[in-house]
Amino acid sequence: MRTGSEGPQVRELQARLRQVGHFGRNPTGYYGTVTAEAVRSFQSERGTEGTGATDAATWQKLLAMTRTPTADELSPPTERPVAKPDERCLTGRVLCISKKSRTLAWMIDGRVVSAMDVRFGSEYTPTREGEFKVFWKSRDHVSTLYDTPMPYALFFSGGQAVHYSADFAANGYGGASHGCVNVRDRKKVAALFDQVKDGDKVVVYW
Repeated sequence: MRTGSEGPQVRELQARLRQVGHFGRNPTGYYGTVTAEAVRSFQSERGTEGTGATDAATWQKLLAMTRTPTADELSPPTERPVAKPDERCLTGRVLCISKKSRTLAWMIDGRVVSAMDVRFGSEYTPTREGEFKVFWKSRDHVSTLYDTPMPYALFFSGGQAVHYSADFAANGYGGASHGCVNVRDRKKVAALFDQVKDGDKVVVYW
């Protein structure tokens, strides 16, 4: 495998490199410059020539140092790796929301039940940080302030809520919310809405 290669084996290569700390992203299945640099780093650490191409010797060394990647490791549920949970997320039922990784992890007693990509408010309408509780659920909510749909809204701080955003789904991180936590995946947030209860903890942190 080398730059330009693509497919399931490249995805496995990336997942295994991530296990040993040489690939800091989610697997994509494409062998680009980032993957080549990760392989080069792995090779140099092992005392071999850092070519950036995965030859048989490099592959065998990597296999010996790693385990078979799980399905979630090969195809993670979020675009970015889910952040290490804040300590406040490790007990009870928690919406654990990392601004650094831009992910939401729905956790119960320290176990990640589901995870999803999220985006936040702009610098003018920032999403509040801290520990909160869900105090209101509104399945088909429409903002009275901005007259925009907020499906599957889970309110946790004033008018700020976790909810599905069609704009996020269409335009990605090119936009921002008015302070809410936007979720890109409608199916995931719909399932989350059905599972979360009033009083469940919300932690927003860096």
